[in-house]
Amino acid sequence: MTRIVTVVAQLTAKPGQEEELGKRLRSGIKPTLAEDGCITYDLHRSTDNPATWMFYEHWATQADLDRHTKSPHFLAFRASKDEVLAEEMRVEYFQPDISMNIYNT
Repeated sequence: MTRIVTVVAQLTAKPGQEEELGKRLRSGIKPTLAEDGCITYDLHRSTDNPATWMFYEHWATQADLDRHTKSPHFLAFRASKDEVLAEEMRVEYFQPDISMNIYNT
C-alpha cells in the first residue's frame, strides 16, 4: 500500500531578506500544485518570528515528492537559497498513522 507523504519544511530568512524569501517561496506554489501527486502545498508565515516561513505539503507518493525535488522551480530555489536563507532549511517527513484506520476506510 502506498501512503501519503507529508512534508514540513521550515525556512528562516536572513535579516532584511524576509519579504524576498516570501516572494521566492510564493513563486513556486503554482508550478508545484500543477505537479503530479501534489495534494497540498501550503505556505505559512510565523506569527512569532516574521523571518520564519513554513511549507506544509502532502504528496501522493514518495516518488512524486522525489520528482518535485528535481523540478526546475525547486532546483532554481535551491541554487539561490544562500542569498536569502539564514540557515539550512529544516525538513521533516511524516506519514499518516494508519493505526487510527482513518485512511483505510
